[in-house]
Amino acid sequence: MHVVPGLQVLYFGTPVVVLSSLNEDGSTNLAPMSSAWWLDQTCVLGMSDRSRTAANMRRHGEVVLNLPDSGMVGAIDRMAMTTGRPDVPEHKQAQGYRYVRDKFAVSGLHAQPSQTVRPDRVRECPIQLECRVVAAHGMMEPDIRATAFEVQVLRTHVEEELLIPGTAYVDPLRWDPLIMKFTEFFGGARNLHPSRLATGWRMPPLEDRQGTAAR
Repeated sequence: MHVVPGLQVLYFGTPVVVLSSLNEDGSTNLAPMSSAWWLDQTCVLGMSDRSRTAANMRRHGEVVLNLPDSGMVGAIDRMAMTTGRPDVPEHKQAQGYRYVRDKFAVSGLHAQPSQTVRPDRVRECPIQLECRVVAAHGMMEPDIRATAFEVQVLRTHVEEELLIPGTAYVDPLRWDPLIMKFTEFFGGARNLHPSRLATGWRMPPLEDRQGTAAR
């Protein structure tokens, strides 16, 4: 039987993305988030207007989308209750957020220079997407103002072992993204059912790769 609970959180399950953006002093701010979706070479990122990342993206128009795997959950969680804003908003103070200028240091992650944008990449993330902001769509929610940033992917960096050999496809058997479901972390790649969509996109059959996939 269905009920109508009035859900307080609607994070049904999306990959975690660590956003690299450029602070006013030229340093890189990191922010984990899980409100992102992709279409072709474009990604849409949803976030509060009061975040440091939103301000940085409006000012400099560049961002790197760093995709961690499930093994990086500890590093991501160490950033979870931090903000790059020295003036921590009251609602975040009430939740336990604190100002951290150097997110690389607090997380134990390391900076890696980008090639087409100014914010640094996160070296440990196996997939990194250098992007520029092409549009910002304002959103009004009951309690907060938010923006959906549309970004264009300029360059992708992928660990070679994640690719299907001889192709430009990420192997879904080898890629184990860190997933945020209802504010909790999940991982563990497991194929559940053959995909007609994969056949239509001419992806190499999974059964040809299951014996050699990295675990």
